[in-house]
Amino acid sequence: MTQIFAASTGPETWRTRLADPEKHWRDGYSAKLTAESWETSKGLPTEIAQLLGSNAALQLALIEHKVPLAGGGADSQCDVFALVRADNRDIAMAVEAKVNEPFGPLLSEWYHEPSAGKVKRLRAICEMLGLPDPETTPLSGSLRYQLFHRTAAAVVEARRFHRPVAAMIVQSFAPDHRWFADYAAFCALFGLTVAPQKSAECTLPCGTVLILGWACGTPAAPYPKTLTGT
Repeated sequence: MTQIFAASTGPETWRTRLADPEKHWRDGYSAKLTAESWETSKGLPTEIAQLLGSNAALQLALIEHKVPLAGGGADSQCDVFALVRADNRDIAMAVEAKVNEPFGPLLSEWYHEPSAGKVKRLRAICEMLGLPDPETTPLSGSLRYQLFHRTAAAVVEARRFHRPVAAMIVQSFAPDHRWFADYAAFCALFGLTVAPQKSAECTLPCGTVLILGWACGTPAAPYPKTLTGT
């Protein structure tokens, strides 16, 4: 499928790309903070660059980039998708921005009485990420589904753009690192121990190197009320 993208002219461009511009474009919420962070940086925000390695340089960034996944249904919509060069490695990176919004539904909620499409999607994601077949080795229902599909989106695009490294970075603007425990539980599936403003990596069975990181952006103030994650 041919995709043609228009250049950003400032934060308002980011607003027009949102699924619900009225609901999500508010002071103190992740959508607006992300736009301001990236536009002000005119490249990689410092907290993200630090996670990727030395001489990290942004090559391309796409706003609200949609990545189709197996099983049909909704695409995985990355807050930012970027191509980056760091540590002499080419990286495809999916960014998930957070303040007080959770990582969407629990796996137990999303996978309750699953359709054939959901069964196909979760199996494909687990295979891609080198995780056991969820039909024979069920995953904990307390894990967050959004982390699975956003990480899979990074790997899909790493393959499409012929990048040996995929990264899924949480850009958090929460002063108390809210939802970090959900992120850490997901990282533990790969045998990784993580901390705020640190990255960890592993090599997937497909040969792609996967970087997972929690970037600490400038905290939101005042702290906003919860919005439902996507």
